Amino acid sequence: MENQPRLLLSKLFLKHRQVEVVLNGNVLAWKKIEKSRKRRSGISNIFVKAKSHAVKICEIVSVCKAKDDDQDATKKRSTDRTSKQCSQPYPYAFTVAYIRRTRQHQWRCSDVTFHAANQGLCDQWIQIINEQLSLLTNRPKSLLVYINPYGGKRHGMRIYQQKVAPLFSCACISADVIVTERANHARDHLKTEVNLDEYDGVVCVGGDGMFSEILHGLVTRTQMDNRVDHNHPDAELVPCSLRIGIIPAGSTDCICFATVGTNDPVTSALHIIVGDSQPLDVSSVHHNDRFLRYSVSLLGYGFYGDVLRDSEKKRWLGPARYDLSGLKTILNHNYYEGTISFLPTENKMGNPRDKLQCRFGCCICQHKPSSKERQWKMSQEEEKSDDDCSSGWNVIHGKFIAINAASMSCACPRSPKGLSPSAHLADGTTDLILVRKCSRLDFLRHLHRHTNKEDQFDHSFVEVHRVRKFYFKPWNHELVSLEDLSESPKKTGFSPLCASQTTCNYSNAHSSWSCDGEILPYAAIQVSVQCKLIRLFARGIEEQNWSVFEEL
Repeated sequence: MENQPRLLLSKLFLKHRQVEVVLNGNVLAWKKIEKSRKRRSGISNIFVKAKSHAVKICEIVSVCKAKDDDQDATKKRSTDRTSKQCSQPYPYAFTVAYIRRTRQHQWRCSDVTFHAANQGLCDQWIQIINEQLSLLTNRPKSLLVYINPYGGKRHGMRIYQQKVAPLFSCACISADVIVTERANHARDHLKTEVNLDEYDGVVCVGGDGMFSEILHGLVTRTQMDNRVDHNHPDAELVPCSLRIGIIPAGSTDCICFATVGTNDPVTSALHIIVGDSQPLDVSSVHHNDRFLRYSVSLLGYGFYGDVLRDSEKKRWLGPARYDLSGLKTILNHNYYEGTISFLPTENKMGNPRDKLQCRFGCCICQHKPSSKERQWKMSQEEEKSDDDCSSGWNVIHGKFIAINAASMSCACPRSPKGLSPSAHLADGTTDLILVRKCSRLDFLRHLHRHTNKEDQFDHSFVEVHRVRKFYFKPWNHELVSLEDLSESPKKTGFSPLCASQTTCNYSNAHSSWSCDGEILPYAAIQVSVQCKLIRLFARGIEEQNWSVFEEL
């Protein structure tokens, strides 16, 4: 605080106690002074104890005149003479609403009311604090809000009206609200109808599916406006100028949980209000030079694709359909054969097993490649040939129970660390996880590690690579012999295999790709990671010891 010029310093009253309030360019701080008299041998001494609190200017939601200048006194049932004497000299008041951190990464909007001796001093404080807030140009003033009334437990409208709208109103943010009426309503509206220049951001109230609609609509619109053909797999996409806010109201809300640390609507609304900005990688998925979808969380082939495909037939069960379909898929225990080619990253991007988690201010995501690194990256990508044998590219052929590409940790309440705990949000990579053919028991052990703190990659049948691009081609088999069911993978180094012919089922030649909860129509795909293509109203997960208050 000493390095910042002091803007205001006054003696005000807070809950009938005199406080010293100071404002500088970064912090609003106040200090309570408590006096107690002690007698020693007939001599009266004064013991002074000061306790200070501070709130960062960037985390102040709003400041305004108190609705009831005497509201602190009326809240208390006791009307003793001392309270009246304290409040009468300071009848004017202003209220500062600010962010308070609680447990498990949750934020709350708290307020503090200061009483001033005259209206001029009160107005001066309001004016100068508002001037400091106006300097925060990253804060949105106008938002376009899409609400999915059917997602999750169908609480989206209630969540927005009761928890989010009052906060937006307090922060003087105007919002145009559209309640979606059908699937892809928000996507189509963003692509063709809305004037994006009128807004500072787009907010979705719903689950991961609703976010995917916003993502596809906004990214597609941006490419159309810039005449970029997103059907070309190697096209360099133009980053979106508008940020996306997520108010979680779905079944899992994986994207919100992995970027904020909690699925709390109030916390997400406050991140939007303060104008946080978190870049996010987006993977573009193609089939034979034809664009299919964008992905920001999980691309899953084999196990997760089978679970999603089966769960779509049981939508009437709600979120419980995933548990039932997961159990069925485990019992079937299918595996699939194919070839995967991938372009690994350089060492400076870390590796999926380094236990370096992506957090607020992540050094990996903030790393800017040098000119030599950019040239190396371009040369490696140009070396890709049709036979997948050029240097720089790795090619693996095998039998897989699951192939997963995690562009973020994919953490959620059921899996607090996610499928790839060390995946990063904005480093231009995805973590490619290959789960080889193994026994049903071994695969269950692997799945169980998603829910605990053990290294889920510490299995001989699991390997993980950090990549920028990858291709997958399934192998077609019309007839599979019993010998093939027990055949060991050639030159893989993976010893645990199915113990018997009945352990695995190879009845289907192909599985399906699950792309952020949507089934892709093709099994052969090519994936390219577009670095920092979009930005969210988020800041990444903060460390738990972060506190809004500072002892001065």
